[in-house]
Parts: sequence; structure tokens; C-alpha cells
Amino acid sequence: MQVTVLFSLKRILSLTSFLFITFAVLTIQAQPPGSLPRSIPENENVSSGQVAHFLEEARNSKNEFHSYMLLRHGKVISEGWWAPYAPSLKHTMYSTSKSFTATAIGFAVTEQRLTLHDKVVSFFKDELPGSSSRFLQELTIKDLITMSAGQSPDPTGAILRNDKWVKHFLSTPIVDTPGTKFLYNSAATFMLSAIIQKITGQKLIDYLTPRLFQPLGITGIDWEENPEGINAGGWGLRLKTEDMAKFGQLFLQKGNWEGKQILPASWIEEASSFKIKNAPDTALTLKAGSDWAQGYCYQMWRCRHNAYRADGAFGQYIIVMPEQDAVLAITSETPDMQHILNLVWTHLLPAFKTAPLPAEMETAASLKKQNEALQLPAPAFKPGNLSKKVSGKKYTFEANDAAINSISFRLKPKRANYVIVQYQDVSDTIQLGKDQWYRSISHRRSGIPSLTGTMPPAGENGQQTKIAAAYTWSDPQSLEIKVRYIESPHSEVWRFRFDKNNISLRIDNSLKAMAAGGNDKNPVIKGRY
Repeated sequence: MQVTVLFSLKRILSLTSFLFITFAVLTIQAQPPGSLPRSIPENENVSSGQVAHFLEEARNSKNEFHSYMLLRHGKVISEGWWAPYAPSLKHTMYSTSKSFTATAIGFAVTEQRLTLHDKVVSFFKDELPGSSSRFLQELTIKDLITMSAGQSPDPTGAILRNDKWVKHFLSTPIVDTPGTKFLYNSAATFMLSAIIQKITGQKLIDYLTPRLFQPLGITGIDWEENPEGINAGGWGLRLKTEDMAKFGQLFLQKGNWEGKQILPASWIEEASSFKIKNAPDTALTLKAGSDWAQGYCYQMWRCRHNAYRADGAFGQYIIVMPEQDAVLAITSETPDMQHILNLVWTHLLPAFKTAPLPAEMETAASLKKQNEALQLPAPAFKPGNLSKKVSGKKYTFEANDAAINSISFRLKPKRANYVIVQYQDVSDTIQLGKDQWYRSISHRRSGIPSLTGTMPPAGENGQQTKIAAAYTWSDPQSLEIKVRYIESPHSEVWRFRFDKNNISLRIDNSLKAMAAGGNDKNPVIKGRY
């Protein structure tokens, strides 16, 4: 009897393992060429249940997650996109771009095109102010890359208002000895981009393409430029979530990719280690609980738990965890970036185990299902009695900052619904979903971040922005359209109010709302039929 029971148990375990492995193989086979290898959490000693718990905590948090990709031992073990975000879409990186710019400097150092101790003024002799201060003459590339240029306050905002950024940067007074004091300075990162372009004759993105992007299989990206045709460097890069994960994995592997050393391990070590203090010594409690008080590297931040990260505004992260042999990429929109990192350390870090884990097919399958069901809910649709009345009418607006000339609607039951927005020189047809997101293309720019306003053109009609939209009637006379700019972190709500032949519109933008601390008061624009 005992032998029979043991034999049956072995058969059950064998069948479970076979099914678990089959599940893993099917998951891996579904990936396109050039993708990172896939695995199952338990195969890499990670608990599927705890990853699922992290996702649940993320769902219940105040943060709006757009995507995540978790790697261990070089394999993707869990990934998800909150619809309408998707794997094929790029996402605005904000300051995560800085880490890519610093990597370009690493390539240039490796190729002996420059050194970190080179003086910044040596690259721009024709753009120096009439008289150069001693501090400006002493400023080095290393001072730029460690955010210790010595300027105060941060000159980025003032520089953006000028056509000649390099010249304005060099004319900005340096008040502290370069290399001695940390001050976050995106214009300093722009100068790194300008130096790359000066010494190579190539834009930053073009210089990185054969050295970084092509070896890692990163394609279809773009990067904002300034009025002088120089990539912004400190922001403006857009790429996919898997591209972020590949970049993190390259650093985790000390610059080695598929058996080839594309960057020296010594540079990776140098770029990711503590370089300058970015918080006062007295802030011990802050240091213990803040991932912004652990020190700064070369355009990366040190984290708690001996990790480090590329970090972009509103929650764009590439977190490298050497002790766990893991990488985590996250895109999101949040007003509290520390909170997302707290979720990672509290709920996801414990998922990494050192000892082998038993196959948990049911839990792993449940996690996969959970990942596939991730979504940002569309507005709950409520019908409106005015739908039939406003459909087909063209409403003309007074002059306004949104540059909207006219709007017309088609809101009919059991048919495709849309709104046509006529701007000064182009028009958009925005497809509207009911209880679901409908994707379309927009020429509207204010919904996505562009500090320079000079994103590269896309398509025959110039810059086109991918959006997803849905609508509802919030009351009998009020129509609301939620528009998500799905290659950025941000969204808008268009609030229409109808009164006989009159119409009013207020556009609430999530980026502006966070910048204003939720106290933004957007103007109401008016029109009539």
C-alpha cells in the first residue's frame, strides 16, 4: 500500500512538473525575435504569489502604473501593461534619458575621444562669454555627469527659453567650486549631449545606435532636440518597456551582451557607484527611508538595498539589483515617486529567494492571467439625452490657447462614435469608446511632455500622437472625454457643457495638475452652433 501511494505521488509530481515546464515553454515561444529570454518566477527562485501581491498593492495604491517588467538571472519572469498601454508602445522616459546620455560618454571615453577630466570650455571656444570665470575654466565633463557643475539655482528653465542653449549655459554664473556641491541640473546633461555631437559630428541618438541600441535590439525610438538640432540629453527619449529592461540588464551584466563586451566592466562599475553626496549628513532619518538620499552616480541614483536606478519624473524607473541578480523596469504616472519604490522594497523584494522553489503551476498561471488582465478602467459609460441633438452639429469656438477652431460630434447608439477637432491647420478624428478605450491619432501636443517642442516629425502630416479615448455623460448637459496619450505618462479630460446652442470646454491635463499640486485652474473656452 505504501509503495503504491509513493508511486502515485511521484506520478502526480512528475505530471505537475511536466505541465509547469510546458507552461513555461509556451510562454517563452510566444516572444518575437530579439526579445529577452522568458522564464517562470519559480524557475528563477522567485515567488509568483509575492509578485502577484505586489501587483495587488500597486492596484490599490495612489499611483497609476502603465507597465512593468521583472527580470531575474537575465530572464523576464513577469511582465504586464495596464491597457490601453501595450508592449509595442514607446513611453516618455523623462530623466531616465540621462542614464543613456551618460552611457554615450562611457563609449566616448572607451574610444579615447575624450576623458572625464577634459574641460568643458575646450569644446566650445566659439561660444564662450566675453570673459570666462575661473570656475568656468575649471568645469570638467565629470562635473557635468555628477550634477556638480556649481551653478545655482538650476539654470535649465532659463536655458529652455533661449534658442542657443550651449551659449546660455556657458554664460550662466558658476557660484560654487565645480565638483564640490550636488545640484540637479538637466542643462548640464544637455551639455554632455552637445559635447558628444561636437566631437563625433553625430547627434546623441545616432552615436548610440550602432554602439548600444542595435546590439541590444532597440529600435523605433526617438529623442527630442533643441532649436540647434542637438538631442536634449537630460530628457526626451522615448522607448519601450523591454528596451528599458535590456538597458538595466546590460548594466547588471557589467557591459556584456550575448557574449560580447560592448562597454568595459570598469565603466559600468564606475558609472553605477557612489560619486557625490546629494543629502545633508544630518538627514539620517531621511537617508534611512529615502531613495533620494543614497548618493548620486553618473546620471544614476543609488538606492536602498545596495541597488541603483535610472530615474525619470512621474515614475519611470530602471532599477538594477545586483544582490538579487534582478532588474525591474516600471513606467507610470505618480505624484509620489518614493511611494512606488517603497512598494518595490516592501512587497516585491521579499519575492526573491536564494533556495530553489517548488513548481507552483497554479500560482504562476494565476500571475500570468493577472498580468494579461491589467488595465486602467475607461470611464463608466452613461448615456445622455443630448447625444442625438449634438450629433452632426459643428460648434465654432472663440480664439483660445488650445488653438481649437471648431468641434463636431457623432454620438449614436450601436455605431462608432467620434469627435472631430479642427485646429488652425490640422484636424483630428478622435475615436470614442464606451466602457472601453478606442485608439486613434492626434496632432495635439499639449498632452505629452516636450520641453523643447521639437519632437522629430512622424509621418507625412508631421508629428502624430497615439491616443486612446472613451466618453460618458456626467450629467444631462455635460459630456466628458478621457484622452490618454499612450506614449507618455499623461492624460486629459475634456469637459463639455451644452446650453441650447452654446458650448463650453475645459481641458484638464494630468501633467499640469501634478505640476500645480492639483490646484490648476484651466480656462474655459466657449463656442456656439
